[in-house]
Amino acid sequence: MRALVAAAIGLAAALALVFTISAVGSPPGETSPEPLLTTVPGPKQ
Repeated sequence: MRALVAAAIGLAAALALVFTISAVGSPPGETSPEPLLTTVPGPKQ
Protein backbone atom coordinates (compact mmCIF):
# COMPACT_ATOMS: atom_id res chain seq x y z
CA MET A 1 0.00 0.00 0.00
CA ARG A 2 2.88 2.33 0.78
CA ALA A 3 4.29 1.76 -2.71
CA LEU A 4 0.98 2.81 -4.25
CA VAL A 5 0.91 6.01 -2.21
CA ALA A 6 4.53 6.77 -3.14
CA ALA A 7 3.76 6.20 -6.82
CA ALA A 8 0.74 8.51 -6.63
CA ILE A 9 2.80 11.24 -4.94
CA GLY A 10 5.55 10.89 -7.54
CA LEU A 11 3.07 11.07 -10.40
CA ALA A 12 1.41 14.15 -8.92
CA ALA A 13 4.79 15.85 -8.49
CA ALA A 14 5.80 15.04 -12.08
CA LEU A 15 2.50 16.38 -13.46
CA ALA A 16 2.82 19.54 -11.37
CA LEU A 17 6.31 20.10 -12.77
CA VAL A 18 5.13 19.60 -16.36
CA PHE A 19 2.18 21.96 -15.91
CA THR A 20 4.41 24.59 -14.29
CA ILE A 21 6.92 24.47 -17.13
CA SER A 22 4.22 24.66 -19.80
CA ALA A 23 2.53 27.57 -17.99
CA VAL A 24 5.79 29.53 -17.91
CA GLY A 25 6.34 28.93 -21.63
CA SER A 26 9.48 29.09 -23.68
CA PRO A 27 11.72 32.15 -23.51
CA PRO A 28 11.46 34.68 -26.34
CA GLY A 29 14.04 34.65 -29.09
CA GLU A 30 14.98 32.84 -32.25
CA THR A 31 16.46 29.41 -32.68
CA SER A 32 19.85 28.90 -34.26
CA PRO A 33 19.77 28.01 -37.96
CA GLU A 34 22.85 25.80 -37.55
CA PRO A 35 22.24 22.16 -36.61
CA LEU A 36 23.69 20.71 -33.45
CA LEU A 37 26.46 18.15 -33.69
CA THR A 38 25.02 14.76 -32.82
CA THR A 39 28.08 12.65 -33.63
CA VAL A 40 31.73 12.86 -32.70
CA PRO A 41 33.74 14.42 -35.53
CA GLY A 42 36.08 12.03 -37.28
CA PRO A 43 39.81 12.51 -37.82
CA LYS A 44 40.82 15.55 -39.84
CA GLN A 45 41.79 14.77 -43.39
